[in-house]
Amino acid sequence: MTSRIRSLTRLKAIREAGLGYLWILPALAVFGVFVFFPLLKAIWLGFFETPPFPNLPAHFVGLSQYASTLSSEIFLHSLWRTVLFVIFTVPIGIVLGIALATLAHQRLAGIRVFRTIFSSTVATSTAVASVIFFTLLDPQVGLFSYWLGQRGGTGILANPTLALPAVSVVTIWQNIGFTFILMSAALQSVPDDLLEAARIDGASNWFRFRTVTLPLLSPTVFFASIVGIIGSFQAFGQIDLLTQGGPNNHTLVLIYYIYQAAYTDSNYGLAAVLSIALFAILLVLTLAQFWFFERRVFYVGT
Repeated sequence: MTSRIRSLTRLKAIREAGLGYLWILPALAVFGVFVFFPLLKAIWLGFFETPPFPNLPAHFVGLSQYASTLSSEIFLHSLWRTVLFVIFTVPIGIVLGIALATLAHQRLAGIRVFRTIFSSTVATSTAVASVIFFTLLDPQVGLFSYWLGQRGGTGILANPTLALPAVSVVTIWQNIGFTFILMSAALQSVPDDLLEAARIDGASNWFRFRTVTLPLLSPTVFFASIVGIIGSFQAFGQIDLLTQGGPNNHTLVLIYYIYQAAYTDSNYGLAAVLSIALFAILLVLTLAQFWFFERRVFYVGT
């Protein structure tokens, strides 16, 4: 009797598992075709060196192309420029988003107008933002060039020192609307009774923000940092429209290096290696953020 009950229980578990796999089969098929297969294809393509002439077949070189590419000076240079680009854009963007959201959270007359203005950049495409700032940074008629004393000559975007910070400003401006909306939504969930209790205890505005509001914003800050880092590592449009990786490769970030290898040089083996490197870097950074912030993120009710 006991063995029969165990058999029926096991059979029921198998049926439930089979039904579950049946429900997720469409999703697995989509991921397999559009995610896992291209990933495996890219890894396999990295084992082949593409000749400079399109009529010649690629030949198998094993791991040598991975080793030579990942240790090359141009790869390390593009990786470093990418890291600088992330440092310029993500922390500043999050801080500005929190500041604008806190400002717009005040109960003042006409504050809805400012909320609309602060969030308006979320509807701006990369192409539109790049064209706007390309005009503002123009060495002849650009307003920013005039303010920064760079009017005439080659201009800011052709300056090796200022080109990457200029592209970073474009990225921050374009993404600030998204960050502002995230932080505004998070501020709405901060319990008013906690802030009121801190105010009654004599806490200053800055102390209440630092000890009450900011810890409760930590889950949203965590999410914004992950999305921001991934987005900055994959930023392509503004660099292509404004600098094309120049001047002298000072804005040659990793994603643009992949584009040059694949579509300019037709070196698909090199592009595959760089793509796998970018995937691995983003995976490691994301896991590191989860590990580091796991016990530093405060959730309401925990």
